[in-house]
Amino acid sequence: MLNEKALFEFVEPYYIDKDIMHNMWHIELVKRMVKRILSLSSYIVDEECLTLATYFHGFIYRDEDKIKQWMQAQNYNEAMILKTINIAWESQRREIPETIEGKILHDAHVLEGGKTYLIVKTLITGSVRGQSLTDTLKYMENNVLDKNQCYLPETIPLCEEMNKYTNSFFGELIEGIR
Repeated sequence: MLNEKALFEFVEPYYIDKDIMHNMWHIELVKRMVKRILSLSSYIVDEECLTLATYFHGFIYRDEDKIKQWMQAQNYNEAMILKTINIAWESQRREIPETIEGKILHDAHVLEGGKTYLIVKTLITGSVRGQSLTDTLKYMENNVLDKNQCYLPETIPLCEEMNKYTNSFFGELIEGIR
């Protein structure tokens, strides 16, 4: 049974030093989108693994062993640990996730905050990293525009709408500052 207090106490230090677009608020936005996706569908999912992976996805690439140790200390069995780790990794990759939970978490991560959020997140992240607006827009052009993809029938139209909006906004911004 998921101990949310212990989970929060474990993950919070991993997000404390992240920028404002990748901290615990980011996890909350992804959780909300996971719930929205689940409300739009009738998927049978392992909600506990999905919840754990949602919290772990932001530092799985750095601290997988610590996540495994924490899960073992919480008395999760090996199958649950491996499934959770896999879901967290699936949300990070460009390849199509194999599990339904991985697809849900991946798509929730892409769609977090709605169609306008991608622009805000990109601009703020660039600023926090010390990039000039020109550098951030170049990054956006090369790495964001039309690069986001969702895999579930319920999320594909939302992603298409987000990409269309982002492209339009970007085009207007570029036109206005050149």
